[in-house]
Amino acid sequence: MRTHPEWTVLNRGVNGERSDEIGTRFQRDVLEEKPNYVIILAGVNDIYQGVPLDSVKRNLLKMYEQARGAGIRPVAATVLPYNTASKDEIEAIRSLNSWITETAIELAIPVCDTNRAVRNPRIPDLLSSSTDGLHPDVEGYRKMAEALCATIGSDKAH
Repeated sequence: MRTHPEWTVLNRGVNGERSDEIGTRFQRDVLEEKPNYVIILAGVNDIYQGVPLDSVKRNLLKMYEQARGAGIRPVAATVLPYNTASKDEIEAIRSLNSWITETAIELAIPVCDTNRAVRNPRIPDLLSSSTDGLHPDVEGYRKMAEALCATIGSDKAH
């Protein structure tokens, strides 16, 4: 990472995985690695695949709690928009992001609005730019990284 060359970053994200799938490998990919921070960005694939929000919330909360229990600082990241989302999916994204933000505040863990980092400022339910309509382009991922760096860098537990 250019902004923080002293940080070791392990990217364990897998495109297309739901929060339950991430949870099944959380022990191996996060807890056993013992990082200082773990960015938990999950839920949009659940919404895309029609998984009920209550299930997503349970999975996220479990990961937040497991990380905290292992002495790892979780960073709650809001889920990203995608350009083909239906009205119901857009509402689910908004609802989940509100829950993520409120839960992070309640748990006193950092929260990063990665949704805001990549969304179109004029049409906030769409990506600012994308090559496939589902994922941010390179510039979007750069903006996400900047937002995450700022969140972690300003964390009082840092």
